[in-house]
Amino acid sequence: MSPRFYHADDIFVGQTIELNLAAGHHASRVLRLKIGDLVIVFNGRGGEFQAHIKNIRKTSTTLIVDRFDGIERESPLIITLTQALCANDRMDWIIQKSVELGITRIQPIITTRSIVRLSDERAAKRLEHWQKIIISACEQCGRNRIPTIALPHSLIDWLSARESDTLQQRYFMLSINGSHSLKNFPPPPADTQLTLAVGPEGGWTADEDIILQQAGFTTLRAGRRIMRTETAALATIAALQAYWGDF
Repeated sequence: MSPRFYHADDIFVGQTIELNLAAGHHASRVLRLKIGDLVIVFNGRGGEFQAHIKNIRKTSTTLIVDRFDGIERESPLIITLTQALCANDRMDWIIQKSVELGITRIQPIITTRSIVRLSDERAAKRLEHWQKIIISACEQCGRNRIPTIALPHSLIDWLSARESDTLQQRYFMLSINGSHSLKNFPPPPADTQLTLAVGPEGGWTADEDIILQQAGFTTLRAGRRIMRTETAALATIAALQAYWGDF
């Protein structure tokens, strides 16, 4: 696969595009691309464009867009990962790998046992950082649509603010007290929205467990072993894709 670069603006055939400084540095200093090399550019709105390098310098890399390809690599599943905030490196890992596994949306939440607490300013900076991780993961894995990520909310605020949707929905939560396995459920109808809630390093409190179940979440247990939060999230998304998705 040719190197892939995200470009946030509109793209059209015949256009000359200048990569941003970070992407240009990656193209010239890391990948060592040269004039005439083929690359892929996408804007997250579906499909991708083949282009070739027109000029490449230390401070500027420009492309000429040659053609459009409507290819999509999205999973048939619509998955929201509701992930309790955890240590920065673990949260980054979860976001990056869940994008590779095909999730549609990420909602960070703050729970009673969440170790990480963010002020409004820090939360905005973390959101910007996470969005860069998502874009980088899409560049790497071939996705042409960018998953969304929201600002962190408390569990209660997020549950209260959930919008009703005309699409069918299924809500799952991982819990060491879970008595269900994914293999016990029939495949969801097409266009069903799946929400997976994963607790923090210390797990859900008893009250949170009850609140989530009252909000319509079905408890799941991922095997007989207790996993770290980052393992549990990614293993369950992979299982969703294996049972009902495109694995």
